[in-house]
Amino acid sequence: MLRSCATRLRTLGAPPAKQPGAVWRLFSSEKVIHKDYGLPNPSWSKDLRLLFDQFMKKCEDGSWKRLPSYRQNPVQTFKEFQTRFVDPGSVTKEEQMSKAQQFSRSLEEGLGFEYVMFYNKGEKRMVCLFQGGLHLQGVPGFVHGGAIATMIDITTGMCALAEGVAMTANLNIDYKKPIPLCSVVVVNSKLSKTEGRKLFISCDIQSIDEKTLYTSATALFIKLDPDKRLT
Repeated sequence: MLRSCATRLRTLGAPPAKQPGAVWRLFSSEKVIHKDYGLPNPSWSKDLRLLFDQFMKKCEDGSWKRLPSYRQNPVQTFKEFQTRFVDPGSVTKEEQMSKAQQFSRSLEEGLGFEYVMFYNKGEKRMVCLFQGGLHLQGVPGFVHGGAIATMIDITTGMCALAEGVAMTANLNIDYKKPIPLCSVVVVNSKLSKTEGRKLFISCDIQSIDEKTLYTSATALFIKLDPDKRLT
């Protein structure tokens, strides 16, 4: 189920046009002026704030890095991606893209996807601290399966993007237990192996005490070839 790479672009900037293997700007120290939604806001629960603080301490020695998250991509990001991967005849108008918002950041704070991600380069591991808001309900009182899939797709995708610009090719999910609304869970993702442009990534969602496994998943991502256009 090859998905739109817009899913992958929700928080990243594209690499320089002549460096197809470069890691995206999210993993650099470049400053971005947009509001960072990967920081605490009043809707964050005590549990989410506590976990955030714990991971921020892990960042102090440089082994982990907190990834910023934005509602909209910078115009330059859009232009660079279009230049590298999209046929000029199908380029979306810049004025239209200026109104686009990342799906996972399009709801008001506290009602939808509240999350922050941390990356460990040495372990090739991405951890997402996620709190599902009241507008993500599926079965009464629990987070919708599609919202869970979204967070898995985002987390595994970010893990893949550490290796280069990539798209989801396959996502397999086993739902073990329902996740209560407004609870906090930990989404663990790790690059298992690579085969050419194929990136194989494992993922699971656990309770903060690691005693409950809510979901397990595997994902396959394909690194984009700058010599081939998407459209």
